[in-house]
Amino acid sequence: MTTAQNIIISIVEGLTEFLPVSSTGHMIITEKILDITENDFSKVFTVAIQLGAILAVVVLYWKKFFDFKNWQFYAKIAAGVLPALLLGFLFSEKIDALLESSTTVAVSLLAGGIILLFIDNVFKKTTVDKEEDISFFKAIMIGVWQCIAMIPGVSRSAASIIGGMQQKLTRHTAAEFSFFLAVPTMLAATVYKVLRYYQDYGGFTSHEIKQLAIGNAVAFVVAMLAIKFFIGFLKKYGFKVWGYYRIIVGVLLLVLIYTGYIKA
Repeated sequence: MTTAQNIIISIVEGLTEFLPVSSTGHMIITEKILDITENDFSKVFTVAIQLGAILAVVVLYWKKFFDFKNWQFYAKIAAGVLPALLLGFLFSEKIDALLESSTTVAVSLLAGGIILLFIDNVFKKTTVDKEEDISFFKAIMIGVWQCIAMIPGVSRSAASIIGGMQQKLTRHTAAEFSFFLAVPTMLAATVYKVLRYYQDYGGFTSHEIKQLAIGNAVAFVVAMLAIKFFIGFLKKYGFKVWGYYRIIVGVLLLVLIYTGYIKA
């Protein structure tokens, strides 16, 4: 992986991680377009640069994350992330196997896109407008919804936001709580992958460390911009445009698979 390829992949990660469009699907297409040879380091790289993205959430919402008197915030995040951590631990190998299937990603993108076309009309009656009003039960249920994103192409952001709206959260509150849940969820996944790589290869080379540093820095900056844009856009326009976008990307991915450009 060259530095230029690294930067492009990291921009894609930062842009798509918190949008309801599936960062996995975009990574697959981008890596193929850039003709990046898949190996063990490229696999851990696409997960490890999530650290930069989640750091963007912590920086943007630092008042939430560093208000140590508000123990309920941490408790709700812990409750919400528990289902994903449990299932991720139990089925990590099966999840990794699904990641190899581009067809699964394409179908998930299409299905999720169709759902997003109607989601604003389905969940009109929202009553929870701030994080403080999210109960522990609601946090756990949103965490259960987040587990659907273990199917590649679903989008962790989309699953948890839809789960939030199903629990009566407003669009922007559901999106922000989705960001909060992302921090421990993605941190756990990243640490697990990095430790596995470290055990298998005895550590990272200086070149690999440099690549990871560049990738995380780029993902951090781009994710900061993407999160600010998404919240403002969501309040005004809702989810329909993201539904159309997912459908377009899903169809594109299926075409690439059908033509043999990307393996099924």
